[in-house]
Amino acid sequence: MATPSAATRKKLQRKFRLRGFTLKVDALEEAAAFLARFPDAEDDALDLLLDELDKEPRGGGGRCGVSGGHQRALGAAGGGFVRRATVPLRSNQESIPADYSSMEKLEIKQPYTGIGIRLARDKYFSKPAFDTVMTEDDNCEITSIQSLIGCTGRRWIMGVISQLEERQFYLEDLTGAVNTCGFPPLEDREASLSMLMGLDFFGGGVIAAEETVRLSTLEKKAMNDMFVILSDVWLDSSETMEKLGVVLDGYDSVEAVPSLFVLMGNFCSRPCNLAFNSFEELRLQFGKLGEMIAARSRLKEHSRFLFIPGPEDAGPSKALPRCTLPKYLTEELQKHIPNAIFVSNPCRVKFYTQEIVFFQQDLLYRMRRSCLIPPTTEETSDPFEHLVATITHQSHLCPLPLTVQPIIWNYDHCLRLYPTPHTIVLGDKSEQKAFKYAGITCFNPGSFANDSSFAAYRPCTKEVELSALES
Repeated sequence: MATPSAATRKKLQRKFRLRGFTLKVDALEEAAAFLARFPDAEDDALDLLLDELDKEPRGGGGRCGVSGGHQRALGAAGGGFVRRATVPLRSNQESIPADYSSMEKLEIKQPYTGIGIRLARDKYFSKPAFDTVMTEDDNCEITSIQSLIGCTGRRWIMGVISQLEERQFYLEDLTGAVNTCGFPPLEDREASLSMLMGLDFFGGGVIAAEETVRLSTLEKKAMNDMFVILSDVWLDSSETMEKLGVVLDGYDSVEAVPSLFVLMGNFCSRPCNLAFNSFEELRLQFGKLGEMIAARSRLKEHSRFLFIPGPEDAGPSKALPRCTLPKYLTEELQKHIPNAIFVSNPCRVKFYTQEIVFFQQDLLYRMRRSCLIPPTTEETSDPFEHLVATITHQSHLCPLPLTVQPIIWNYDHCLRLYPTPHTIVLGDKSEQKAFKYAGITCFNPGSFANDSSFAAYRPCTKEVELSALES
């Protein structure tokens, strides 16, 4: 038996390792001899060989060693490959390695399960209750990737994009991987709530119909309520603080003051990382902000102030969701504004029957950097509109790989957009934008420190007023 080349050995060892196998010397030679029988289709032959080995019983539940004695798998794979050569639909069957760590399993399983439940209810992807004659275009029932082997024609699958090899991306489910992808359909909020039987995701248990009617009545009476949202409020910038004073003066003089001010980070022009050594100064600057608000008596008495940390603000880590600002920094402000509210990033606000999500992150830039396929320009060429479509269809505020954005898995539910909220506010460094998509109001108030932009939002009418101070 000829000794396999170095390239073949490396390829075999890598492919088997991805499946959770370790090759012994005799098995390596047997596998190389098997591939030599199919010089024009080595990858397909190797995939089928691994599929047959997966069917073999493993001992110990962990990584399995393979010796040259697996002739049954070699024979079965060889026979299967002869039939496979004429099959138009193929699967690049890169299975999930058997020794995935718990973190890697969660990366696939958590978003996969949540969207899978939603997808199963969609009329286009659910199996008909009765036997009917359906064409391939009509039948969109979801199939697992592993079951694609030996199939012909078009099949619909659902999975998570992953990079199992360098510069090689796959669409992965809990059984395997393929190389084509698309968005899951969007489920209407009312359809989601009807399946939840009135369950309140804010922790209120099941809300009775009478309570919903009462909240709806109160909401109609709150026509004058307005939220003012500012992002990138740099407390260490005298220019930014002067501009903030102008905004507060303006709203302090109107007939009906805003019911809520949302101030989103970053609250410092420099990242609060290990090299940051001005925490005492930042603490005093928060105190000065409290004095500034308290000096506007009508705002202090009738408005609420909500503070959301940015990605570069002080905190234990850069993982999402970000916890509230440290009490050490904010307690001077609270001496002046006792009812100030400090929340996580992202955070959710319930306005009677409505759910509003606030998220401060330079998301558009990061999503574009991590983009695998440029978005189509058939419907729109606006990057912000593509961003809104992406996060709503994915039901997640930050559908990025862990290598790009770490996530605290125990709190991943804070980032989910299911059921779809009424409003999503994305604090981003990109230009101001407002966009309504499938009944969802989504807008970016702009960067207040950079271009003096901010936004006013009337939740009763879902009207967005994009504003900016004159330079």
